[in-house]
Amino acid sequence: MTRTPAVAGLQRYDDVVAHFRIEDEVARLHGDPATGVNAYVECCGRYAGQNRLALRAISAKGDLREYSFDDLADMSGRVGNFLKDLGVRPGDVVAGMLPRIPELVALVLGTWRIGAVYQPLFTAFGPKAIEHRLGYSKAKLVVTNPANRGKLDEVENHPRVAIVLGAGDAPPAGDIDFRAALAAASPDCEPVMRKGDDLFMMMSTSGTTGHAKGVPVPLGALLAFGAYMRDAIGLRADDVFWNIADPGWAYGLYYGITGPLLLGVATTFYEGAFNAKSTYEIIERLGVTSLAGSPTAFRLLMAEGSEAAARVKGRLRVVSSAGEPLNPEVIRWFDAHLAAPIHDHYGQTENGMMVNNHHGLSHTVRAGSAGFPMPGYRMVVLDEAGNELGPNRPGILAVDIARSPLRWFGGYHQEDTPAIAGGYYRTGDTVEYEPDGSVSFIGRADDVITSSGYRIGPFDVESALIEHPAVNEAAVVGVPDPQRTEIVKAFVVLAPTHNGSDELAEELAQHVRKRLSAHSYPREVEFVAELPKTPSGKIQRFLLRKAEIEKRKG
Repeated sequence: MTRTPAVAGLQRYDDVVAHFRIEDEVARLHGDPATGVNAYVECCGRYAGQNRLALRAISAKGDLREYSFDDLADMSGRVGNFLKDLGVRPGDVVAGMLPRIPELVALVLGTWRIGAVYQPLFTAFGPKAIEHRLGYSKAKLVVTNPANRGKLDEVENHPRVAIVLGAGDAPPAGDIDFRAALAAASPDCEPVMRKGDDLFMMMSTSGTTGHAKGVPVPLGALLAFGAYMRDAIGLRADDVFWNIADPGWAYGLYYGITGPLLLGVATTFYEGAFNAKSTYEIIERLGVTSLAGSPTAFRLLMAEGSEAAARVKGRLRVVSSAGEPLNPEVIRWFDAHLAAPIHDHYGQTENGMMVNNHHGLSHTVRAGSAGFPMPGYRMVVLDEAGNELGPNRPGILAVDIARSPLRWFGGYHQEDTPAIAGGYYRTGDTVEYEPDGSVSFIGRADDVITSSGYRIGPFDVESALIEHPAVNEAAVVGVPDPQRTEIVKAFVVLAPTHNGSDELAEELAQHVRKRLSAHSYPREVEFVAELPKTPSGKIQRFLLRKAEIEKRKG
């Protein structure tokens, strides 16, 4: 299925690529990365005083509150002064482990306002995952809520804690009442200007061959985030935009908070857990016109059936999908039952989005294609020797560093980055170029598992399993699942003193869930006598994965 979007007023993709100038992107900012820029100013401060809506926040109970850019300016100013009083300085890291509540946006903007660096901690993380991330970031403060506070008691040497409490509640001994502290703080806080190479976020990878790696995000990345929102999301001033991805991860933080606010367009928060029923209700209630999320979420909308979709058919102007390849069946279903064009987008935490079927630009859209390189990036396909390949020749997707002016990733935090070599950044994903210049995704070249839109590194899961006294060795792979794309399956070699059973399998799964996170625990556990290994002793996960795929075919 190939089509050319027939939307009046769209610029032609080829024209935008031909006339792309980094100077034009810089001119869209209030500041200048070369002389002085502040992420709070770009995403809030410059829109204050204009009576513009910035945030629609729906509580878990369904209550809607709306916040203007002036409201966020006030709240973030109080956060900034609160942080300064605690000794947080430009370049220091502040971590947030909060659900999608307005205080999260205020924390992010307030951290940026004083030139500090924001680190997201996904609320489903367990103590082990939190401890590792706080360990490499050296965060000065963690802001969390009562539901997540207990995890920090199991984190060694955790920083000071501020907690977002309900009315009348008191903080644990030694913690700071976040809301009370903000109420007492002044909203007047002068933004600290920084340079484009200075950091404003500290992200983390999912972990592939080792622990999750720190991904420093410099202020210069704002240029790429804005281009994605404008050209790929196709965000308009009159859109009601909702990115349902969690801001504890890159897609939600980059493009659910930073991106829309950067363009001066309101974003949407829903505190409750995702489900199809509430999603349809919110689309109808708010009149959502631009929706972004993962294919897993969109398949759950499909599972509700055409009758549930009928209530919002024709409401959505555009839908953007990221996190894993978009199944053509989803595209057809959204067209038939929601009358909404859903486009596939490709990116990574390390680079943001790089290859897209752009809603804001006119080009052919082919089902099964990841799309075309975002203007400002030159993407290539490389063979093992580092040679660029032509159409229909599979290889590794890579960024041509010198000819990609929007590229911002310079390497992992305090770690080597072998993916950067010979003038290219190699994504690790296998693709091929089509004759029309679009990119077709083939598969991952590493062992990362994609489940429900989350990228899960096997190393952390295996490490958590091995902590259990019953486990001698463990290998974790992703196996096909119709709802989640993949589920995590663990192959476990038990200690001689233990025997495999359904009860032990469940115990191990819950052990990982508690220690790591709610999305990465093994949903299947198989007890085996040994694991396939190379002569040097490395586990050959691909053999386990291949055998599982063949078994499920049979």
